[in-house]
Amino acid sequence: MRAQQFTLKNRPKGILSSEDLNLVTTDLPTVEPGSIKVRTLLWGVDPGLRMRLSGETSYAAALPIGGVISGFTVGEVVEENDTPFSVGDIVTGAWGWCDFAVVQAAQIRPAPERGGLPLSSLLGTMGVPGVTSYFGLLEVGDLKAGENVLVTSAAGGVGSITSQIGKIKGARVIGLAGGTDKCNWLTQSLGLDGAIDYKSDVDLDTQLTEQFPDGIDVVFENIGNRMVDLVLPHMREKGRIVICGQTEDYNTAPEERYGIKNTSLMIGKRLRMEGFVALDYADRYEQARAPIRQWSKEGRLLTKENITIGFKNLPDAFASLFTGSELGRRLVAADESCTR
Repeated sequence: MRAQQFTLKNRPKGILSSEDLNLVTTDLPTVEPGSIKVRTLLWGVDPGLRMRLSGETSYAAALPIGGVISGFTVGEVVEENDTPFSVGDIVTGAWGWCDFAVVQAAQIRPAPERGGLPLSSLLGTMGVPGVTSYFGLLEVGDLKAGENVLVTSAAGGVGSITSQIGKIKGARVIGLAGGTDKCNWLTQSLGLDGAIDYKSDVDLDTQLTEQFPDGIDVVFENIGNRMVDLVLPHMREKGRIVICGQTEDYNTAPEERYGIKNTSLMIGKRLRMEGFVALDYADRYEQARAPIRQWSKEGRLLTKENITIGFKNLPDAFASLFTGSELGRRLVAADESCTR
């Protein structure tokens, strides 16, 4: 059987373009004992992948030239050989940008219980974005009821979930996003206490002062060094800055990224800044999924998904993450049936 794959052709400069990739057709290997053949139903596109494409190694190794573009996936087992899975099972994994793949059974997981949520939730609230938000805010951020929270990129897939968990836990939450429509969605649909529009004519420092006259206890940060430097003077004593992503910096060479200057404030204010990835909590995912399922069922945790149909649209969907136009979780589905 033949399969289509996107592989890395060039190290991208700036935002990824189709010229940086090859769309190749390849023969799939035989399904050996302990492996399965899977048809991909859904692909998640996540900003953190951008660093690997540039050749940088962080929590995951740099993607080599010629390698299949990586990413979280949902699929259906179409063949198996001596594995715990059966044909027709829905599974999750990270076999990447390919329409079919042969993978070791040890590298995939049965789809978790969705509790009536759509299939797409496996790459959203029930997937890495959900557990990232849960553990990042509640454990790394050590959130307490009544605290002041700033979530940057709050209208994105992770930011929107994080913001709502903050509200559920009794915090005062302000979201930062670009544009009136996004800010209105945050306050009117998600119930945030306020929103900061980075595209506004009013500078960010002034808006932060207006929204946080008493300072910020927790920042859930998804933008990059410039934002970290900007919020440091607004932090309260014993505040926590949770570094989840750096979308503004991913497309910039390391030597050209903004340098953080206000680190001396971390001493006087006794601040803590910590980075993390959801994989740190892989053995505890169900601890996050259980309340997320319940909150979703109760209508306390809402989701917004932007789903493009068609495998070949993956490069454009990924590039759109960095234009500031996206609202909610960005996904690509094999066909319309995969969105239900």
